[in-house]
Formats: sequence, structure tokens, C-alpha cells
Amino acid sequence: MNKQCDVCLTQKELTVLYDIATLIADSRDIENSLEKSLLALKNTLNLQNCVIYKLEDEMLNIYASINFNKHQKVISEYRLGEGATGLAAKSGEPVVIENIHNDILFLNKSGNRNNDTISYIAVPMFVDNKVFGVLAANLTKSTQIGFDETVRILSITSTLFAQFIHSHIVVEQDKERLKELKLYYKMEWDSKVHNFGDIIGTSQKMEDVYKVIDRIAGSNVTILVRGETGTGKELVAASIHKRSKRCEEPFIKLNCAAITDTLLESELFGHEKGAFTDAKETRKGRFELADGGTLFLDEIGDISSSAQVKLLRVLQEREFERVGGSKTIKVNVRLVAATNRNLEQMVKDGTFREDLYYRLNVIPIDLPPLRERGEDIKLLVNFFLERSMKNHKKRVVITDEAMDKLMSYPWPGNVRELENTIERIVLMGDEDGISATDMLLLLPALNNKTLIDEYKTIPMENKTLEDIEKEAIEKALRDCKNNQTEAAKQLGITLRQIGYKIKMYGLK
Repeated sequence: MNKQCDVCLTQKELTVLYDIATLIADSRDIENSLEKSLLALKNTLNLQNCVIYKLEDEMLNIYASINFNKHQKVISEYRLGEGATGLAAKSGEPVVIENIHNDILFLNKSGNRNNDTISYIAVPMFVDNKVFGVLAANLTKSTQIGFDETVRILSITSTLFAQFIHSHIVVEQDKERLKELKLYYKMEWDSKVHNFGDIIGTSQKMEDVYKVIDRIAGSNVTILVRGETGTGKELVAASIHKRSKRCEEPFIKLNCAAITDTLLESELFGHEKGAFTDAKETRKGRFELADGGTLFLDEIGDISSSAQVKLLRVLQEREFERVGGSKTIKVNVRLVAATNRNLEQMVKDGTFREDLYYRLNVIPIDLPPLRERGEDIKLLVNFFLERSMKNHKKRVVITDEAMDKLMSYPWPGNVRELENTIERIVLMGDEDGISATDMLLLLPALNNKTLIDEYKTIPMENKTLEDIEKEAIEKALRDCKNNQTEAAKQLGITLRQIGYKIKMYGLK
């Protein structure tokens, strides 16, 4: 008789395992699949009030259940170690309450206990050897299996449930991440003004840059790209990412100078819903979007002191909290920073943290200004010319004498200024050919001998590029009696650019 009972029980166990495996194979509706699986436990083995708890932030909340209404699901939460359910999660061992009517470990938060209910069993659910949640059920007067058999079947099914839920969560997170990345890249594409393609240049100074990129791209070290505005720092960062082991992961960008101090922290680390007035929903920051990939922070020298502290912590600990949140988020991000500022002087002046400077300046890459790249100017002119003619469906020829004019110009705005100039040449130039005279009309700054002489005559010994640029702006301001509009014209830059430089160098 006992052998027949054992055979019968084994058949029931196999039947319920087969039913559950079939149900969770259909992952289109995870909640419905889990509820049907719990119902199979109830109907086949006479287990009541079957419930799956998921552990999150040391709290066990109902993830799926049967015989629980909405209110009961809300109130039936347990802290880690609280009651039989919390104890199972904390200890990582099954907890058996033989008589729920006289055991204080059974808290009955749901209020589902009745005279027919006898016992309660809770077994931990594991994912990657870590407690993921708890599977629990009641034994009643009609339950035909004992404690050992119940623990056994719940332990087996808990493994199936845990892997099923975990896989579903991972898939949903990946979908959400792809959705956010798609939105991010769409915003980048919509707002992108300059797209230089890959790096162009064969000069010795650029060859030196390529060698550094090839050597360090495969590592995970932090890189600081330095150079004047418009020299292609973002292109270098993208090139490093493409050649790295992270090339299949996201490449996320942020211009720190384009965002106010109050919004920068939210852009970097994200925010929780309600963290501030306009935070109507939870939003991931650039660090989370770049997880597994590369984050490029341009104009790093412009971030505030408070942002410097938080950035330093992320670089040291690889973790942070969203604005308005308390949950610690860990990330695996390779950081490439860029600046045209003199960070060493800023460290001396106390406006940039010394410890952050050393964290960023692990591998420095110094980009040469365009005026020092020789024949690269011709290569870039031809590249931008071909692309612009294709975009505007217009054919323009730059004569040798006009090219000589372009070669003699110091290009204070570097590659960015060159691209804009070629765009203007194609739009306004004569299709019969651009002469030297035409070039002077199309690029008025070529008439500015003061600007050209400044870059030629300022002594280079023991001076950084920042020193040279600062002195040129100071002289232009003196010559123009501090009229910024006139000084900008003299230098061949915009009023906005000179205003930014004056602020950057602290000029009065």
C-alpha cells in the first residue's frame, strides 16, 4: 500500500513539474504563466495560498500568487528575516511551520489563515547562488503529501520560477535599454551639426596620435584628450571606442559646457520620479546608458565643484545614486574625457580637484591644432569639398592660388572652422573656379593680417597653446579698446566664441 502511495505521489510530482515547465515555456504573459503554474501546484498536490515573493532592496514583495486580492498583495510584504518568509530568504534554507496556529513565526499578514489551514512552508529561490525570492504554500487537512515531499517539490519548482522570472527581467531590461539608446542616438542624430566622418590626416603629428590610440584602445584605462576647440577630440574618442573590446556596446557623449550645473548631475547620473519639479518620470543618466561601453565627456574642465566630487566617486568606486534616489547603481564604463582648458593651472588656482585631475589624466592625448598639421589642410579641404558638393549638388573648383590662401590661414577654429568655411565656399562660390580674390571675399578673416601675424610672431618657447590663444585675445581686446565685437572680427571668430574664451581665461 505504501509503495502504491509512493508511486502515486511520484506521478503527481512529475505531472505538476511537466505542467509547470510547459506553462513557463510561454513567456508572452509572465504573470498569467506563473499564476497558472501556482494553480497547478494547488490542484495536483492540494497546496493552498501558493505565492512567489521577489527580493528587492531587502524587502520581499508578492510577484505572483493565487487567492490573494490587491489589498492582500500590498500588505503581505516582509523584511529580510521577518517571519517565516523573511527567515527563509535570510537563511537561504527552507522554513517549515508545522502548526501555524501556535507558532509566532507565522505572521499571517494576508489574513488567509482559516481552520482548514495547518502548516506553512517557505523555500528560498536562487539565481547565480544568490537568494532571489521565496516560494511559499500552505498545507491543509486535504493535503496528501508530507513536509519533506513538499519541501522537495517546492525547491524544484522554485528553481524553475526563479530562472523564468530572472530571464524575463533581463530581457525587459535589455528592451528598455535598447529603447533608451535608440532615443538617445535619434536625439544625437537630430541635433548633430558636425560629422567629420573618420579622422583625416597623414602629418607626423597625427601619426603620433594614431600610435597612441592603437596602443591604448584595447585597455580600459581612462583617457584625457586635450586640444584647442574644433581639433576633433570627439572623433578621437569615437576612434578609441571602435578599436576597443567595447566596440559592440554603446558610445555615449555629453558636452559638459552645454549644460547648466543644476542639470549636469541629472544628465550624468539620472534622476528618480519627483526628484525635482520637472522630474515627471524616472530617467537614466549617461553613465547608465553607457554601461558596458564608453562615455565621452567633452569640456570636462567646465564642470562645477560638486559635480567634480561625484564624478571622482564614480571613477573610484564605479557606483553612484540617481538624483533623488538612494539605491546604489554599479556600472562598468570606460571614460574618455576632453578639454581645451589648462587643467594644471586650474588645479593650482583651486578650481579643479587635483585628485580628479590625476584620475582623468591616466593616458593623455594631445591633439595638434590645424595650423601645425601642414598638408593635412589640403586633405581636409578636399574631403569637405567633395561632401559639400554632393550635399548641395553643385560643382566648385578651388584653384591652387586659393588653396595657398587656405594653407596660410592659422585656423583658430581648427577643423570645425574649416568645415564651415568650405560649406560657405560651395554655397556662395563660382562654379567656374575659386580664385585667391574670391577666397578673400568668402573668408574675410584672410584679410586679418593681425590675426595671422599673432600666430606667427608670438614666441612658442615654453608656452602652451592656451597661453598663445590667451595672449592673442588680450592683444585684440587692447587694440579694439575692449570692444568684443571688433576684437572678434579681428580674430576671425564669432562674438559668442570670444565671449566664451574671455570667460574661460578669466580676462577682464
